[in-house]
Amino acid sequence: MALHPTTVTPLSVGVHALALACLPVAFFGALILSQRLDALGALVTYGFAVVAVMNAAVYSGLVAPKVVGQLPDLFRYTWYQNQAFALVYVMASCVAIVLWSVAMLKGARAIGIAGLVLGPLIIIALLSHLIGLDVHGFGAIAFTESAWFIACGVWLLRG
Repeated sequence: MALHPTTVTPLSVGVHALALACLPVAFFGALILSQRLDALGALVTYGFAVVAVMNAAVYSGLVAPKVVGQLPDLFRYTWYQNQAFALVYVMASCVAIVLWSVAMLKGARAIGIAGLVLGPLIIIALLSHLIGLDVHGFGAIAFTESAWFIACGVWLLRG
């Protein structure tokens, strides 16, 4: 998200392609975390989220650049699709974080508590319009969720 352009440019295609390439890696990490915590429901919910964010990236990074100058109404439509899929992603990923966090309370209490605060806080901030799904808002959400996932990764590596 740090490289995400605010206009449709060739960089936009590259940034979204990179995001798409990272999704299987993120899902693999979610699979390992879910196996370790025996949290299949969290994995299913996160899988749903990954499909949604994949669609958001496709519309914003691959479809929008093709239609931006030719079909302005279709460009606006792809923006609405991007926003809808981004919203589904944020909601589902936050629910998954809460589900993993509940399972973590036994072995990684601090990360579990952080996730139990983080997931609902993001949802509340989004639904109350304190944060939006523009580049900056989605970037802040992605950064915050990434910090939680990195903490989980460190916990997994420590064994």
